[in-house]
This record gives sequence, structure tokens and C-alpha cells, in this order.
Amino acid sequence: MFVKSYGSAVVGIEAITVAVEVNISAGIGLYMVGLPDNAVRESQERIRAAFENCSYKMSGRKVIVNLAPADIRKEGSAYDLPIAVAVLAATEQVDSAPLARYVLMGELSLDGSLLPVRGALPIAIQAQKEGFKGVILPKQNAAEAAVVGSLEVYGAGHLREVVGFLCGEHTLSRTTVDLEGRFRENAERFDVDFGDVRGLAHVKRALEIAAAGGHNVLMIGPPGSGKTMLARRMPSIMPPMTLQEALETTKIHSVAGKLGAETGLLVTRPFRSPHHLTSQAALVGGGTSPQPGEISLAHNGILFADELPEFGRSLLETLRQPMEDKVITVSRSKYTVQYPANFMLVASMNPCPCGYYNHPTKACVCSHGAVSKYLNRISGPMLDRIDLHIEVIPVDFSELSQPGAAESSAAIRSRVVAARQVQTERFAGTPVYTNVMMNSRQLREFCPLSAESSALLRKAMERFNLSARAYDRILKVSRTIADLAGGGRIEPAHIAEAIGYRTLDRDTWGA
Repeated sequence: MFVKSYGSAVVGIEAITVAVEVNISAGIGLYMVGLPDNAVRESQERIRAAFENCSYKMSGRKVIVNLAPADIRKEGSAYDLPIAVAVLAATEQVDSAPLARYVLMGELSLDGSLLPVRGALPIAIQAQKEGFKGVILPKQNAAEAAVVGSLEVYGAGHLREVVGFLCGEHTLSRTTVDLEGRFRENAERFDVDFGDVRGLAHVKRALEIAAAGGHNVLMIGPPGSGKTMLARRMPSIMPPMTLQEALETTKIHSVAGKLGAETGLLVTRPFRSPHHLTSQAALVGGGTSPQPGEISLAHNGILFADELPEFGRSLLETLRQPMEDKVITVSRSKYTVQYPANFMLVASMNPCPCGYYNHPTKACVCSHGAVSKYLNRISGPMLDRIDLHIEVIPVDFSELSQPGAAESSAAIRSRVVAARQVQTERFAGTPVYTNVMMNSRQLREFCPLSAESSALLRKAMERFNLSARAYDRILKVSRTIADLAGGGRIEPAHIAEAIGYRTLDRDTWGA
């Protein structure tokens, strides 16, 4: 007897529907074809044990399981459920008619319990595209799949529940998610606030500009000056995610298995802070079974690199391409996958090995050569791609002890949102939605300079020996500063402020 059920394979962050074909014929044994990996091959033992503990019968004849299309490698244990149900249907223990309407995925425990899988959201999105009525998944994955509102999503805890549902003997509750409610409740809920930060007005201003235009930023200052504290408050001034951004971000975290059982949709921008000893595969993605890395988990959010010079030189250089292209392509001998990587880099560093070079009160014990060597751990091309370099000076006691709160994150965020709205209207109908993403043609169109502004920028280019990329970055930052001021033309004051944020481009810094 021949029966077909449906599962799904996740490639990159997209899903491909897989037909699980089961044929029973004369002979003995269970044979699995269709490019399965070891985890898929081992499913036959899990299925046999689950059948035995659930009082179902495995066919005593020859069972061939084909996972089509056969040229795509099938990985992981999530195919247990569609294979088990197809075998039950082929042996007439389950009605085969409903199988054409549902995509099934789930790992089987030996007692028949369903264990969670990765990639539930892209699986559900693909099932909706291909016209399936619904998906049946482990109950831990139901909330994230239910984000696809028009698709029927059923969460089950045991193989018996799935069999009963398909036979019409058991009812599974359809899982639904209130997307608008989740956005209202969580989009602006943060544990930290800029209102708690005393002093450092110039740094807050730079971070506001970075958030408004999506610019990369580097803070340089001694230990304890507040660099990490400020960085961790950056998500609180970022504009709320759109539904499309939330879906993109949730898909990546779903594929990486980073979503909890109750998480239906990520509505706050991610903040990822990898350690400087992280591996290259963990940062950019890949591995034996390809998974998105930290730069993709930070998509539509912030990648925070604390103590940037402590990261390996080769590790830092891997960031250069995704910082420009907003995607990362991981190519290996057996696969090539592409992950989105539209992150904003926020980095911090000490100015020298001891940390007190250029400190207003403490003496630095490092030699001039040691300071230069430390700063040179960050290459020129990498610095070129960081739009704002900010010196963070320690706050003195008089500012720390001032009563009352400073300007809140909500007040800063309101200005950031207004500036982003100006950019949304400016780039309507294009794939660009922040100033940092402008190409050369858009720079010429949206960043015209007056004679005075042009002369000021020319003088800075010659004085600091800036690169053509730094020129573009200064124009983009100037455009963002103008947008925060109301969206008018770029004035000389905007150019001057943008130049002031190129601290590390100056040979005399710290002298």
C-alpha cells in the first residue's frame, strides 16, 4: 500500500515542503531513502519503540520511506512524526485522507511524546504559501507557528493525540496569537532606561543619531566610564519593529532554536553580545548542520562587541562584508546558505591595555608603542565602516549626585521615530529604509551640499586624510542629523557635528 504525508525541510531560514512517501510491499525491514542524515535514519528505532508503547503495530512487511525531493539533504529528528503517521496510514491504523491537508513535524520520544523542533515559523509560512489547511506540531512550537494567522495550527503533546485527531476521535485545540496585543504589551517594555544615566550628554546624542539612522558606533573610554551601560540601553531608544521586521527576526530565532515555548513573535529588537572568544562559525553562522550565527540573530537589532580589540583580527574582518551588504553567505563544500544580517554594530573599547590613556585624572602606564599597537588591532577598513567614534569621559561626582532623572528613553525614542518616519517617506518604494543603507546614487540625490558645507567637508578630508568610504559615512550621518532636526537640507553645522564623530581618524587623538 502507498501513502503520502507531508513534512518540511529548513534550508537557511526558508522551508521546503517534503513529501514523506511510504510504500509497503513483500519483504521484511524498513528502508529509508531520499538523502536522510543519521538523525533521520535513527528515527526508525524511535518510531518502533513509540508504536510498541502506544499499542500500535509496525508492519511486518517491507516498508520503504522516501523523502522527496530526494536531492535535498534531510537533517534532524523532526521527521519522526510525519514518518510515523504515514506508516500508520499505510497499515490502515490511521485514516489517510486528512494527510493531504496538513504538514506534520515533531520528534518522537520512546513513549510517544512529542518533543519540540526548530524552524516552526518558516515551516508554517511555507505551508500557508502552498495551500495547506494547517500544521500539526509539538505544543511547544505552536505559539510561534500560530503567528501565521490564516493557517490552522494545532499543538499536540503525544502521538496518540495526533492519531486521534486524524481519525476524528480526538480534538486538538487550535492555537492562536494576538499579534496586536503582543505589540502593545511588549514593544516598548524595557528593564533599563536612559533616564538612569547621569551626564554623558554628548554620548547620548551620538547614540540617538546612531539609532535614528541605523549607524554603527564605537565608544572608546576608560573602564567604568559607562560604555557597556549605555550600549545595553540602546534597544530602549530604537524604533519599534514593524510586523515584517518581527516576522523576519522571529524566523531566524526559530531556525536557531532560540524561541521559548510561550514566545509567539519577537516584538522587541534583539540585542546580542557575543564574547570575544566566540568562534567564527558561531559569529557568522554555519557548522556541520548550518545554523545562523550571532550577526544573523542580531538582524533588525543590535550586535554589541564589548572590548572590540580583544576580538581576533580574523573574526573582526568577517564582519566587514555583512556590515556593508546586510546579508552573510556561508559557503561550504556541501552547502551554501544565505542569512540576513541587517544589524547595527555597537562596540566599545579601552584606549590602551591598561585602560587609562587620555584619562583626565589617572595616569596611563602604557608606552606610546603599546597604545598604538592596541589601537591598531582594529584595521583601517573596519574603522571606515563605523560611522561614529565617541570618546566616553568618566562622569565626575557633581553630575553623578544630581537629584532627579535624566531625559528618559521614551523622549529620545520619540525623536528617533520621527526621524525614521522622514526616512520612510524619503525611500518609499525602495528596499532602503534607513540612511545608512543609501547607495551612491541616493547620496547624490538626498545629500546635496551647499558651497559652505562642501568646503568644510573638503577641509576635513584633507586634514584627516579620510577615505572615500569615510566621506560617504560623514554624508549619511549628516543626513541623519538633519532628519533629527526636521528633515531639511544638510547645513554646515550638521557636517561639522558628523566630522566630530570621526575621533579615531585623527592622528592627534589623545595627544
